[in-house]
Amino acid sequence: MSMTAAHQINAGFMPLFDSAVLVAASELGFAAREGIDLTLHRETSWANIRDRIAIGHFDLAHMLGPMPLACNLGLTPLASETIVPFSLGLGGNCVTISNAVWAGMAAHGAEPDLDPARAGAALLALIRERVATGRDPLRFAVTHPHSGHNYELRYWLAACGIDPEREIEIVIVPPPFMADALATGRIDGYCVGEPWNSASVAAGTGHIVTVKAQIWRNSPEKVIGARKAWANENPEALAALLRALHHSARWCQDPANRGELAAVMAQPGFLGLPPAVQMPILTGHLQLGGGAERTIDDFFLPFDKAANFPWKSHALWFYTQMVRWGHVAHTPENLAVARDCYRPDLYRSALRPLGVALPGANSKVEGALKTATPVGATGAGLVLGPDGFFDGQIFDPDEVDTYIAGQKSAEIQG
Repeated sequence: MSMTAAHQINAGFMPLFDSAVLVAASELGFAAREGIDLTLHRETSWANIRDRIAIGHFDLAHMLGPMPLACNLGLTPLASETIVPFSLGLGGNCVTISNAVWAGMAAHGAEPDLDPARAGAALLALIRERVATGRDPLRFAVTHPHSGHNYELRYWLAACGIDPEREIEIVIVPPPFMADALATGRIDGYCVGEPWNSASVAAGTGHIVTVKAQIWRNSPEKVIGARKAWANENPEALAALLRALHHSARWCQDPANRGELAAVMAQPGFLGLPPAVQMPILTGHLQLGGGAERTIDDFFLPFDKAANFPWKSHALWFYTQMVRWGHVAHTPENLAVARDCYRPDLYRSALRPLGVALPGANSKVEGALKTATPVGATGAGLVLGPDGFFDGQIFDPDEVDTYIAGQKSAEIQG
């Protein structure tokens, strides 16, 4: 940079490990090296982040993948156009249940193997047994209505024959409160990002039953949501930040940096939890509860497999789930809003000078890659996938109408 002042950027984040790329950009100097004065603000709920973006307290924030769509589709109290120029990673969530629910599921054939189909079948049997004995529905928590957590939990349940609208109750609990809500019996289970699943296992109060990385492999989770007005007024600042985040994400992915990253995230201003509770998301090696453990491929990717690319197909899949669960009507106008929310064009223009691998397309068919697959890209080589949904479904972003209609008919039969 010349003698001009650094770009000031205010960013919000939630205390979740998948804020790491944003935190590391600030704490380890990646932002400063790009001439960015990045100030981070920790929040306690996704609703606060949504509202503070809308009123201009934040220029951008660590956000749930579907949340910017909700902002643009008029589903938020304060209208605010929000764009997604960068993804903060793939995967990282789990479904955790109380020990009592695990015991009930185990009696119906659940195994500590994280298999979504086997776990879902056991949960279905337990739910039917509870109905027969006149007990209240199980209560599961998610972090926000317009979240990957809500949509992947519902997708998993529905694919296993459980109606998430009628056969369980779904409530909203902020991520840092999930483990306590489970321990006190306020909820029976939850879907959240790490480290708040491992926190329940470490406390001896919960059992991890399946993971996002098995429900939909290499699937989108958190993103950078930027106020569109700010992005339009500050294109150089945004591009510089995207380059800083790229370098940060690459650093976060490197196993050699795990100890240092965990130490940064352990600070009270970020996660405030010991590095040991963070290692599961860094290594993919999870303690499930009751002494069981598993290692999951691609459990959380902050950089590899185009993890930072804002695929329009990811936004469109989230949109189909918003339609499926009655959050928004399916209209040509709403589809266009969803398609325009994620901005791979801004990602490309910021990163092209670095000569890094950039996907050749803005969308991809989701669920088609059974193995890790090298794909055509500008710059260095790029590997994508596997990206399968556990039930074998395929999402073609060019066939949104067909996909939405297929979801509806599946529910009617169910």
